[in-house]
Amino acid sequence: MIFAIVGPTAVGKSDLAIDLAERLGAEVVSADSMQVYVGMDIGTAKVPESERRGVPHHMIDVWAPDHEVSVVEFRDRARGSVSEIEARGRDVVIVGGSWLYVQAILDEMEFPGTDPEVRARLESELVEAGPEALHARLSQLDPDAAAAILPTNGRRIVRALEVVELQGSFAARLPEPTPWREARWIGLSCDRLVLDARIAARVDRMWESGLVDEVRDLSSRMGRTASGALGYRQVLEALDVGDAPSLEIARQRTVEGTRRFARRQERRFRQDTRVRWVAAGTSADVVLEWVQGMAT
Repeated sequence: MIFAIVGPTAVGKSDLAIDLAERLGAEVVSADSMQVYVGMDIGTAKVPESERRGVPHHMIDVWAPDHEVSVVEFRDRARGSVSEIEARGRDVVIVGGSWLYVQAILDEMEFPGTDPEVRARLESELVEAGPEALHARLSQLDPDAAAAILPTNGRRIVRALEVVELQGSFAARLPEPTPWREARWIGLSCDRLVLDARIAARVDRMWESGLVDEVRDLSSRMGRTASGALGYRQVLEALDVGDAPSLEIARQRTVEGTRRFARRQERRFRQDTRVRWVAAGTSADVVLEWVQGMAT
């Protein structure tokens, strides 16, 4: 059996995934587009190996941070992990906050082609106007696509705008999702004010745990995608300025950006009718009871 644990950042997905995996003797496959990068630990909220309770985790620390990982490359590697786990006779728990990456693993999706001239023009606009301006344009043209992409992720914004220009919509045009593997989709939700507080506390912990030093150490080895990750981009900009007030502004911008992103994450997952929503903090035992009830 495959479980997909989804929902906004800081809602408790990783804890539930490990709890479920422990009870089932399962293995976890991360669907986080940034936890794949070696060394990006604090800012991506990777669960330290010492806290994984012996549960094997896949799709973490896969590529160097200067590697530009495509969705297709991610999908193929993740599906390989799923198939290997299944071959060992074990269940799989997929966990992630990006609808695109979770769906890329579990559903058959058509990824459209590219046009070098359109791509080059959009990349020039990215340099001139910046990712936020292009993200605002994408929000007008295809709100669903914009909701799934960070406003700082210039590479993915350019790709989405390219696809919109070429075919009219970023989303694969399928009447219903066609599963590569059947899964039980569980979404974790949380009161907005509570989630906002959890996000602020998480960012504070990142700062206290040494995010600034982590970014400083990685800065010369980060590609465009990695350097656009929430928290990393804000710290990089502050390090360019080089004073303490800039770092405090970076912390607050990280909190604000993460809150906005969490709202987009939940909105996107809410559109998928397969997701069964439960309150943050729901135990693995309750989730398993629900799944068993569906099977009867």
